[in-house]
Amino acid sequence: MLEVIPTIVGILGILVVALIYYLVVREDPGTPEMVAIASYIQEGANAYLKRQFYTIFIFIAIIAAILGILEGLIPAISFLAGSILSLIAAYIGMNAAVKANVRTTNAARTSPAKALKIAFWGGSVMGLSVVSLSVLGIGSLYLIVRALYPIESPQQLEMALHTIVPFGMGASLAALFAQLGGGIYTKAADIAADLVGKVEAGIPEDDPRNPAVIADQVGDNVGDCAGRGADLFESFSDNIIGMMILGVAFYTLYGLKGVLFPLMAESAGVISTIIAIFLIREKTKNPITAINVSLFVSGVLNAIFFYYLAVELLGDYHIFLAAILGLIASLVVGVTVQYYTGTGYRPVKYIAESSQFGPALDVIAGLAVGLESAFVPLIVIAAVVSFAYIVAGLYGIAAATAGILSTTGIIMAADTFGPISDNAAGIAEMAGLSKEVREGLDLLDAVGNTTKAITKGYAMACAILSAFVLFSAYLSAAKLTDVTMPRVDLADPFILVGLILGSTLAYLFSALAIRAVGKTANKMVEEVRRQFREIPGLLEGKAKPDYARAVDISTKHALKEMVLPTLITFFAPIIIGLLFHRKPLGAFIVGATVAGGLLAVFMINAGGALDNAKKLIESGLYGGKGSEAHKSAVVGDTVGDPLKDTAGPSLHIFVKLVTIVALTFVAFFPP
Repeated sequence: MLEVIPTIVGILGILVVALIYYLVVREDPGTPEMVAIASYIQEGANAYLKRQFYTIFIFIAIIAAILGILEGLIPAISFLAGSILSLIAAYIGMNAAVKANVRTTNAARTSPAKALKIAFWGGSVMGLSVVSLSVLGIGSLYLIVRALYPIESPQQLEMALHTIVPFGMGASLAALFAQLGGGIYTKAADIAADLVGKVEAGIPEDDPRNPAVIADQVGDNVGDCAGRGADLFESFSDNIIGMMILGVAFYTLYGLKGVLFPLMAESAGVISTIIAIFLIREKTKNPITAINVSLFVSGVLNAIFFYYLAVELLGDYHIFLAAILGLIASLVVGVTVQYYTGTGYRPVKYIAESSQFGPALDVIAGLAVGLESAFVPLIVIAAVVSFAYIVAGLYGIAAATAGILSTTGIIMAADTFGPISDNAAGIAEMAGLSKEVREGLDLLDAVGNTTKAITKGYAMACAILSAFVLFSAYLSAAKLTDVTMPRVDLADPFILVGLILGSTLAYLFSALAIRAVGKTANKMVEEVRRQFREIPGLLEGKAKPDYARAVDISTKHALKEMVLPTLITFFAPIIIGLLFHRKPLGAFIVGATVAGGLLAVFMINAGGALDNAKKLIESGLYGGKGSEAHKSAVVGDTVGDPLKDTAGPSLHIFVKLVTIVALTFVAFFPP
């Protein structure tokens, strides 16, 4: 009976997604002008995803065929399911976001509280889709595997579960394409809009005269919504799969329940997400308080569920303690990110102050803040890993990761609230709505910036802990460990080579991602300048820009540039495994995880701090908009853009894709 619960919960979650989607789209979208602006955003987003999915499906089909030949039909189906469900979750969530943005704008004309509810419920479609489809997919595959494979011993159980591992690989591969491609798209458009619009032409953000402004709004959806949704889908899925594999090593202690625990725990996370979503009502006044209450309630419910599952299912309360460590870690990392990126704290104020002396010093200050910010989160993660291991061994570390991931649904809802609010504020400005409406939406946008920053910190913590769980599963599958002590000789020179190569790969990946943004932004800047120069009356507001042309340029180049970094990440662990064998590949994974994790924290927080320093100046500090300090801060924000929204978030997926590929193909690597 227990084995059926995850599938049932997944179906329930999808039904609730359909209900929330209906409740959002039935709202009034507003004036014809607002609807027209929103339609440009939706058309651009849909056109981008259509072309991106076509590109991704080519690679997915090829890899699925190879898997079918090498490992059989079920692993190939598992890989396809992970890839497709990841993209479906991203598409459903993004589609809801582009429906919710204009309805949020319209609601703000009469009721700020209603605007908050619509924006959050629109984001909830993404959050609930991510966790529900993951639980549904893995739960259903588990039922199929149990029916097809004889499971009378731990060895047979491990062989059966290994056929589910490609689900995680498919989710990770699709996520890296989605996050990297969306990140390149959105930041190229954002950079062009800022550099040519704000700095060169001196026009405001989201000014309808700017040809890149619609592409920028589209980018919020394909990058922050679809890309981040795919990112957390694969984190959520990879951890469930890694913990299930790890559960085999603890078969004598927990039996089959040790394999079922992660599925049950994350199913509980779906239920807590549904409850927390509906706490956001029209009576809610303070946006940040409302969202924090929702997050807190979700966390408390998950803690209760974890206690019940640990005591009643596993008969081991130590697992509950480990899971609570994960929940605490997510809170500490979130607070740390807020400190380093929030406008009310020392780091961002320091960057804003430095901007008075030119763009170079603004950038230097931002990079210093980003480097400093990497210290505390990694210390927190190291502490969680250590204490969880002391409390409950390797399975305790997996339980801590399950704890942090149990709030994925509500965290993702709060994250997607951000780009919806950003789009809503942009639509209000382009449609020329009243100052009061714009100020109300600017408040929601500011809250959205906070939730996006928290989510990036949360996603980073999830990524590193999930990678650790997958690494433990790899060691188990590669026969390099037992449940108490890994066996890898650090004095072996090939182990050190593996560490070096894994670390180096993280830097190469980051370089390719940042360069891709720069190359695409060059094309966008050139196009915006061309339109300002060649379209008569454009800057005077007497003519309309060619939005479609700008959208097409960003789409074409983003899709082209996302392929190479993704393929290098996918094939690198296979090459290392074949050339150097299993132990150096394990070291390669460790190097990629540590270097990738540190780079991700540095980039995301540096970019976020530079962005908010600009916003702090725009609020009136050091001369406000148009001042020399503001121009410096815009340049700094532009430098930070590819760090915080392209390379940084993509590294979350990078560290897990490296490990899940190694885990999938471990049987083909020499001992």
